[in-house]
Amino acid sequence: MGPVTLYGVPFSLFTGRARSYLIKAGIDYREEPHTSPHFNAEVLPKAGGRRGIPTLEFPNGDVIRDGVAIVDHFEGLNDEAFSPKTPKQLIVSCILDFIGAEGMLRPAMHYRWNFNEDNEEFLLIHFQNIRAMAFIRENVCPMWGVTPKVHELIETYHEVSLQKLNAHFTRHPYFLGGKPCRGDFGMIAPFYGHLGRDPAPLSLMQKNAVRLFRWTERMNRPEPDIGEFENREESYLPDDEVPQTLIEALAHFATDLVPETQAACVAINEWLAENKDLPSGTEVQRGVAMCRFDVNGIEVEAIAQPFRFYVLKRMQDAYGSFSKDGKAEVDIMLHACNMRELLDLKLDRDIGRDRNLEVWM
Repeated sequence: MGPVTLYGVPFSLFTGRARSYLIKAGIDYREEPHTSPHFNAEVLPKAGGRRGIPTLEFPNGDVIRDGVAIVDHFEGLNDEAFSPKTPKQLIVSCILDFIGAEGMLRPAMHYRWNFNEDNEEFLLIHFQNIRAMAFIRENVCPMWGVTPKVHELIETYHEVSLQKLNAHFTRHPYFLGGKPCRGDFGMIAPFYGHLGRDPAPLSLMQKNAVRLFRWTERMNRPEPDIGEFENREESYLPDDEVPQTLIEALAHFATDLVPETQAACVAINEWLAENKDLPSGTEVQRGVAMCRFDVNGIEVEAIAQPFRFYVLKRMQDAYGSFSKDGKAEVDIMLHACNMRELLDLKLDRDIGRDRNLEVWM
C-alpha cells in the first residue's frame, strides 16, 4: 500500500496538527494542495462537500476530513499511543488540544494579517493577490474578534504566552515529558502554521522564546530531537506529574479561553433554543452567533463556534470516566490553573460526525 495523501498547505493552521502527527507516528504520506481536479472530483464529495483542510485520502480512496478526525483514526489503530493514560496528564492533553484547535485563533490571525510591512510579500506567495488578503483582513479577522480595539490586548497576551511556554520548554522537550501527546499536536497547529512560520510572529518567537521555537522544530521531525536534554527517555513524566511550568501556562491561557467559552456556550444554547426543530444529522456550521466577553477589562466580540464544544467534550468525557480519587486530583489541578469551569460548559445538544461532517445529534 502506498502513502496516504494529506491535502493541506504549509500556511494552514489546522493542517499543522495532522502533518505533525503523521510525521511523529511514522506514517508514510505526501502533501498536496486541495485545488487539483482529482480533489474536486473524487475527494471533495467524500469529504462531505466541505473544502476544509486538512483532508486525508487513503490509497483505496477512503477520505477523512479534519485534523481531529485524522488523529482519532490513527490513534484508534495505534492503541492511543500519544494519549496519556493517567488522569491529570490525560486532562491536560485534552485541554491543550482544545486550546490549539479553538483558543489561539486571535493571535494567529492578528500576527498574520496586521503586520503588513513584515508579512506582505510572504503572504502574497500563498494568497496570490492583494484583494483576497484585504478581504480576509476586513471580514474574517473581525469574525474571530481581531479588531483594532483589541490589538494591544492580543499582543500582550501573546507575549506572555511566549514567556510561559518558553519557560516550560526550557525544562521539558514536550508538554508532558519526553514524547508528544495529543495536546502537542493541537498546539503545534497555531504555533507553527501561523505563529512559528509567518515572518512577524516567527521573528518574535526566535528572539524571545527560542526554546518554544525549538519545540516547533521538534514537532516536525520524525526523531525525538531531544539531544539538548539530559533526560532523553521517550515517555511521559512519571507519577502523573504535570509540571508547575505547565500549570502556570494554562492559568495564563485561561484568562482568554474560559470567558470566551462561557460566552459561546450561552450564545449557542440560545441559538439551539431558537432552532429546536433542527433535524438530527443537520450539518453543524462553523459559527452560529456572535458572543461578547471580557478579557482583562476589554470587551471582545467573536463568533460562537459549536466545534469548540465538540473538542471540549473529550475532556469532559475523560473526566467522567475517572474514579472518585482521580476526579479529586484533577479538580485540584484544574482549580490551580483556573479551568475547573470548563467541565460544566456544555451545549444542550450533542455534536457527532456523519459522512465526514460534524452534525447535530
